[in-house]
Amino acid sequence: MQTYFYDLVDRLTASLTGGEVLISAFRAEDSDFVRFNKAKVRQAGRVQQRSIGLQLIEGRRHASVEVCLSGVMEDDLPRCQRQLERLRERRGFLPEDPHLLYSEEPTSSEHHGENSLPDGSEMVRDIQDSAQGRDLVGIHAAGGVHAGFANSLGQRNWFSTHSFNFDWSFHHSADKAVKSSHAGFEWKTDEFQRKLELSAEQLKVLGHPAKTLEPGGYRVYLAPPALNDIVDMVGSDSFGMKMQRTKQSPLIKLLEDEARLHPSLSITEATALGVAPNFQEAGFIRPSEVKLVDGGAPADCLISPRSAKEFGVETNGASAHEVPESIDVAAGKLPQDRVLEELGTGLWIGNVWYLNYSDRSSCRTTGMTRFATFWVENGQIQAPLNVMRFDETAYRMLGEQLVDMTAERDWILDPETYHRRSTRSARMPGALVDDFRLTL
Repeated sequence: MQTYFYDLVDRLTASLTGGEVLISAFRAEDSDFVRFNKAKVRQAGRVQQRSIGLQLIEGRRHASVEVCLSGVMEDDLPRCQRQLERLRERRGFLPEDPHLLYSEEPTSSEHHGENSLPDGSEMVRDIQDSAQGRDLVGIHAAGGVHAGFANSLGQRNWFSTHSFNFDWSFHHSADKAVKSSHAGFEWKTDEFQRKLELSAEQLKVLGHPAKTLEPGGYRVYLAPPALNDIVDMVGSDSFGMKMQRTKQSPLIKLLEDEARLHPSLSITEATALGVAPNFQEAGFIRPSEVKLVDGGAPADCLISPRSAKEFGVETNGASAHEVPESIDVAAGKLPQDRVLEELGTGLWIGNVWYLNYSDRSSCRTTGMTRFATFWVENGQIQAPLNVMRFDETAYRMLGEQLVDMTAERDWILDPETYHRRSTRSARMPGALVDDFRLTL
């Protein structure tokens, strides 16, 4: 696949004219998908897909297109050459782009992640055997994800990784369910069974009469998936240079020294620990890590090539959207097995949904509890909780009201598979928070 991509770009480069520059970004996957319902396989299939993004540049004018590939050179080369002709025609009608920036000094690299995944049937057997007698619903995706970059200036980059992600729920009744996931580079049966057992224990509690709380402030534990949803939403708009320089970042008060996050909070874009490629679509190499929040204070930001050009700084290899793709929240000191004890009386929140901003400039978010959320008294889970709405700022949740975060962290792989398998990931602890505000 790598050789094929490079060969295709070499042939397309030979057809360039004048001062044209060709930039090519390759994406591919070889994935197995299995859908479960009532712990039985309901649908199984394999997806093999390849695509190439072509950007044709001359001076400061450029046009781009994405082409699906068959993997057969006799078919793909003529199709791509026809697309180059169309790009030339389109480019002539486009204005010069003052913020165009791409890698002009070839920096080539290769990363071939080890494939430690077992045969797909082994993972499916583990899932079915472990979930017998329960209404398990979920989708399992596993296999290789590949990315490449090549340009007519001689730069060549390749990145391959092999991972799995099983995103599932134990359904109880109506809207009551326990949601969980298991992801990684190596399938570990004992770790998966541990997660299943924890979900099974929570499933039993869902059979108890549900409790409804009065609006007010409560001590809560945000499990890693819940914290991830909150950090993901805030991070999607907060850490890019464009959003920060134009004062659109929801963390603007943090940036202008009007507010602080907790001194123990550190957030990093840790490319070396994720599954996203270590280069971006314009050919710039990403550093192993970019510190975004350090000890509760703002640190660096994600700088795409366009932002670098616009604001006169160096890019650090961020994507065009300047969104974290391999986010890493530093662990705390709270052992996972003492979470309920330290929570005492309050809420154990497994997941949240319908997240949105209620006051963007104050980084105030609103959302709903979802799936397994429990009322805890004296360190013991007592009852499931009916759906509640919360309204909180990041400066309280991750600042003044943050008690501690867990020493253990979950590695969470984005389960999105629209268009292609996502390569976004997070390494996330759980968080113990005081006076968390429920509104209804």
